[in-house]
Amino acid sequence: MNQPVELVFAAPRRGKPPRHLADLSPTERREALTELGQPAYRARQLSTHYFARYIDDPAEMTDLPATGRDQIVDGLLPNLLTPIRTLTSDGGTTVKSVWRLFDGALVESVLMRYPGRVTMCVSSQAGCGMACPFCATGQAGLTRNLSTAEIVGQVVAGSRMLARGEVEGGPGRISNIVFMGMGEPMANYRTVISAVRRFTDPVPDGLGISQRGVTVSTVGLVPRIKQLTEEGLNVTLAVSLHAPDDELRDELVPVNTRWKVQEVLDAAWEYAARTKRRVSIEYALIRDINDQAWRADLLGELLAGQLVHVNLIPLNPTPGSKWTASRPEDEREFVRRLEAHGVPVTVRDTRGREIDGACGQLAAKTS
Repeated sequence: MNQPVELVFAAPRRGKPPRHLADLSPTERREALTELGQPAYRARQLSTHYFARYIDDPAEMTDLPATGRDQIVDGLLPNLLTPIRTLTSDGGTTVKSVWRLFDGALVESVLMRYPGRVTMCVSSQAGCGMACPFCATGQAGLTRNLSTAEIVGQVVAGSRMLARGEVEGGPGRISNIVFMGMGEPMANYRTVISAVRRFTDPVPDGLGISQRGVTVSTVGLVPRIKQLTEEGLNVTLAVSLHAPDDELRDELVPVNTRWKVQEVLDAAWEYAARTKRRVSIEYALIRDINDQAWRADLLGELLAGQLVHVNLIPLNPTPGSKWTASRPEDEREFVRRLEAHGVPVTVRDTRGREIDGACGQLAAKTS
């Protein structure tokens, strides 16, 4: 019998990060500048520096008055993310960063350059309270939720690296954002939605990234999936399923003891029906655990005929873990059986294995 696992849906109370421009709506930014004794129009100037030019040096903000520049920057562009480690792989096209937050908590982000697109994987929490046993972050537990600006800052940092040509392939722009780093995005729901709006608001109010380029993942917090359905957003919903049967999923994804497989999928189909966007089913293939042919058939039966795509993920094992990636022949058979049910499926391109690519691995090695 599985031992009960405590799921942490609310983050432990800690001090709040300093107020940042990215935490605020355009109206709130104008009010904040007025509070600092500056004309409200400077909010747009500051937003242009941050969201369009990715400038982090006050000396480059020459359209701001020299006498009040430091006050403006200190008041609305405090440093929230301090780089601790940056590692590259895949010929320099994958860049993984560990950031120390204002209170010492560590989070990770990963920039991945592909032909024709650049994807940024961001963290929404420091740690995670979902306790999935094969995930390094889940085993670390939850430290706290990130603020909107701490989430947005990861993408702005990646945008800055690209704009400056610091990533292999020359200057470029981020086209896709996935909430698949550290944390359960739906457990930090309001802040994640706020970050999505900053990502997708037109420049300079935000980063001007298409909503269709943003993916929000969840292990299956059904009330939040239903809430997302009502947001009027056009983002992709990704459900980290990892097992088609409740018995195994109770073990792999402990939140399944609260919301079962069919309930999670029903909420996902409601989202697909409302948005006309296909749902991404994330499925980490774990050797001899969830990669059996019969489970592929069961998954195919559950998904057949739905607006869905399966993203199979070869597990990137954590050090000392009993969990490891499936055999190539089992992976191929899993794909074949899903396709036989008419379910679109791809195997995720594995990146960053040599730089502890699974979320939480690099932060766990960093102090």
